[in-house]
Amino acid sequence: MAEIRPLRAWRYNPSLAVKIDDLTSPLFDVVSDKQRKALYQNPYNSIHLSVPQGSLPAAAALQTLTEWKAQQVIVQDPLPGIYVYYQYFKLAGSTREHCRKGFVCHIRAYDFTEGVILRHENTIPQAVNDRTELLEKTQLHASPTHGLYTDAEFELEHYMDEAMLAPVYETEDYQGVRDVLAVIHDAQVIAKFVQVMRNKKIILADGHHRYESSLAYKHKRQRENLHHTGGEGYNFHLMYLTNTENGDLRILPTHRLITGLPKFHQEEVVSKLHDDFEVKLLDDADTVNEIIVGKKWAFGILFKDAAYKIKLKAESFQKMRWHFPDEIKALDLTVLHYFIIEKILGIPGKAQRGSTNIGFDRSFSDCLAKAIKGEVQMAIITQEVSIEEVKKVCASGYTMPQKSTYFYPKVIGGFLFSSIREDEF
Repeated sequence: MAEIRPLRAWRYNPSLAVKIDDLTSPLFDVVSDKQRKALYQNPYNSIHLSVPQGSLPAAAALQTLTEWKAQQVIVQDPLPGIYVYYQYFKLAGSTREHCRKGFVCHIRAYDFTEGVILRHENTIPQAVNDRTELLEKTQLHASPTHGLYTDAEFELEHYMDEAMLAPVYETEDYQGVRDVLAVIHDAQVIAKFVQVMRNKKIILADGHHRYESSLAYKHKRQRENLHHTGGEGYNFHLMYLTNTENGDLRILPTHRLITGLPKFHQEEVVSKLHDDFEVKLLDDADTVNEIIVGKKWAFGILFKDAAYKIKLKAESFQKMRWHFPDEIKALDLTVLHYFIIEKILGIPGKAQRGSTNIGFDRSFSDCLAKAIKGEVQMAIITQEVSIEEVKKVCASGYTMPQKSTYFYPKVIGGFLFSSIREDEF
């Protein structure tokens, strides 16, 4: 099953790391334009490696990386280790503090057909291409993807808790989350991590684009290397692994925004919704996200001047013509993409993955504001996806629509970097 290895991470020089807060950054797919502009002002912020600027961004990242190594802005740890990473957070409306526990390591980049690393959602091709070019140029993983393993016995948590007694970094990030990093160098403990993970399958929770870029780069290097052994750095990927049995694993909803559709008529959309949904006009759009919570196949629909709660009629479910197993058909997001986006809005399922008419936003308040301002034609408000649903999808061999899940909180970039160059791996 899953082969993991410790790594000799590249980390900021201790003289710079005393202000680690100034060096961390959000992941490439969640960093806002406003955040980028602010972070780019610091010449040593990790965003220069993860989301480089310029007309040739990958080349710019390589130049930055080369300079940072030469100037010892970043230095490589002398010993290989397992990097323990805890995130402490609270959810809106609650005073309870959660702690998501995990560790960062190298993991073999398995093809999805091997059934070791399982994906649960589709990717957007252009984003994969961008990440592949960056990896090819720099041979550096600037941030870990997020994987899930299942261990009901919690065999590794004791070692992680012990490592956390002597943290390397501690900071509060842009999400208001407290991020803490520690490292395990004990060879016997590392061997325990390797042994426990050896019989695990991994669900790819977050970072599908970056993982697919690792696969693309691996395949390219394999074709070029006549003496390929499987042990080269390009065969491995940087991943943050967390236990699905931890009660602090949270998945937040990602809402859909519709823009730029020709011949879009609000009245026509509402009329068509009545064919398959129970439709209720709401007096107050501010509460639609709360009204649908816990209700199967229920969604919120926001227009500039109206808001609706809709719920699929039980008899309409049988009309679905997509050829998926029943457990995939029954997902809220499958219902949304079939009955609303394909059937009503006219965007076929196969075209949705690359459609420029479908946007995504995790913030309900942002969706509401965009609808009221007329910045979008309509917003479709969704609910949380459960980890059990994700497991079912992975077991089926199928995938959810893109941007189906938002595992919260996001990991941050800047704590460590992973080189897959042969002289550094």
